Amino acid sequence: MQSIRELYRIGNGPSSSHSMGPRIAAERFKSENPEATSFKITLYGSLAATGKGHLTDKAVAEALEPAKLRFKFLPDVFMKFHPNAMRIEAIKENGKASASRLFFSIGGGEVLAEGEPRRSSSTYPIGSMDELLKWCRAKKLPMWRYAQEFEERRIFDHLSNVWNAMQESILRGLDAHGILPGGLKLRRRAASFHSKALRDGCPGSGLLFAFALSAAEENASGSVVVTAPTCGSCGVLPAVLKFLQKKHKIKDKSIIQALATAGLVGNLIKHNASISGAEVGCQGEIGSACSMAAAAAAQLLGGNCLQIEYAAEMGMEHHLGLTCDPVMGLVQIPCIERNAFAAATALTCAEYALLSDGQHRISFDNVVETMRRTGRDMKSTYRETSKGGLAKLKSRLEHKPTLERSKLPTGRRLRRDACNGSSRC
Repeated sequence: MQSIRELYRIGNGPSSSHSMGPRIAAERFKSENPEATSFKITLYGSLAATGKGHLTDKAVAEALEPAKLRFKFLPDVFMKFHPNAMRIEAIKENGKASASRLFFSIGGGEVLAEGEPRRSSSTYPIGSMDELLKWCRAKKLPMWRYAQEFEERRIFDHLSNVWNAMQESILRGLDAHGILPGGLKLRRRAASFHSKALRDGCPGSGLLFAFALSAAEENASGSVVVTAPTCGSCGVLPAVLKFLQKKHKIKDKSIIQALATAGLVGNLIKHNASISGAEVGCQGEIGSACSMAAAAAAQLLGGNCLQIEYAAEMGMEHHLGLTCDPVMGLVQIPCIERNAFAAATALTCAEYALLSDGQHRISFDNVVETMRRTGRDMKSTYRETSKGGLAKLKSRLEHKPTLERSKLPTGRRLRRDACNGSSRC
């Protein structure tokens, strides 16, 4: 498996595969062709289908500026290696290409050029949770120590930077108001959720929702976030960690150790299946994020390795089959709310696992393999192409009338009507 550094990347949203990855590919091609002043960019498959909503063209343009650019979108052309494909050509004055390279954005901001193999296990010798648990039992050490064993000591400096960036994305989101960019005109909710949670005096899940929404809304605005494991699912893990830290007064050192454990979980999913919505649907993004957060939460709440594995397994199992169907190709509906609900699910998985002895029938490795097969069987319309599912509601959402708040019945009136005036309600 790769280093945790490859999983936790700090960069601009709204999509690790559709904006962060293409930006990296464009920067790489530009460095290989420094004399070029004109480029042709052809986007294929999922990159073409949702590229504009995910700001793919903007990310590439910023990386190649001030060169002249020409974009071509081919959403119905899918490359065999991966559905997120992009060809960049350096164009000479006569209009012919002097250089050409096909890139694949395979998820989490990672990019491969055509012909390059997926990176093999270079940091960690294991390839399964079963092997990781055997190591923990043999060494009598917690799961996070495995990262310390095989990564350079500086990995914890990186994780410290990751945690700082996560917290900053939450704080910015809690202080932001207004409408998110894009045709949906979606209003930010994190700040109002946060104030309501504090006003109620018993924040509970309201605070957790606010933290998840804040990071996810920052991502939707193109701000700086951390892939955990993707931009589209960037609010789940930070929300769970921040909520538990605030509730239990947990020190940053323990949070960073939990990030290491979550990183191992995410790496195993990426290594054995995928974290790309275009490849396996949203189960690979939100499902993976929930699994990572559940493992981190179980560790912070005192769980042993078996309970941590159980929590991670449930986090993925109960997101199996989740489709990636962003409305208008924007990382907003249903993506933002999914971050909030996945954060709540992650905590529930951790609490459930801690009530058990950690023994269960379906292993983490089993459920990851099931996720991979489910993603392979899923129609392309449900894998980040905005051609199916909720994405087909585009026209209805654009023309949906807004109900006036003053004309809506209050909660008290609704309860009275439902009980037909009975005082027992």
